[in-house]
Amino acid sequence: MRELPEPKLSLLGHMELSVARPHLPKKTPVGNRRIIQVTGGKFEGEYFSAEVLPGGDDWITVREDGTIIQDVRITLETDDGEIILMTYRGIRTGARSVLNRLDKGEEVDPDEYYFRTNPVFETGSEKYHWLNNRIFVSNGIRMPEGVSYSIYTVE
Repeated sequence: MRELPEPKLSLLGHMELSVARPHLPKKTPVGNRRIIQVTGGKFEGEYFSAEVLPGGDDWITVREDGTIIQDVRITLETDDGEIILMTYRGIRTGARSVLNRLDKGEEVDPDEYYFRTNPVFETGSEKYHWLNNRIFVSNGIRMPEGVSYSIYTVE
């Protein structure tokens, strides 16, 4: 079989989200759920900057081992007035003791846990149409007041 070149990553930008306190519904047949409202934030990158509009949500499933599976939907409004929808699924996992510290709102070194997402962008904007046609990955950090991501385009 032919080996293809390894994909390259290029930085799209950095995003910080502020979030509200989680709603903690009871355990469902799928697992323990947390629903966290995204209250705002900022995206900054070489190709565009945007405000994260309030009203997005992070629907989290917490597995038995404490691993978190994210299902997030947010709306970005660029500095030039364009709207970009952003969704992503992600995973945050690590040693149980580390995950417990994160759950308590403690600041934890990101080298102590794995936190990655797969953003998908959708927009009707001609200027930012290229976002509809790329694959993205990110690494994240959970902070006491929210989350921070570095988002990369897979070349």
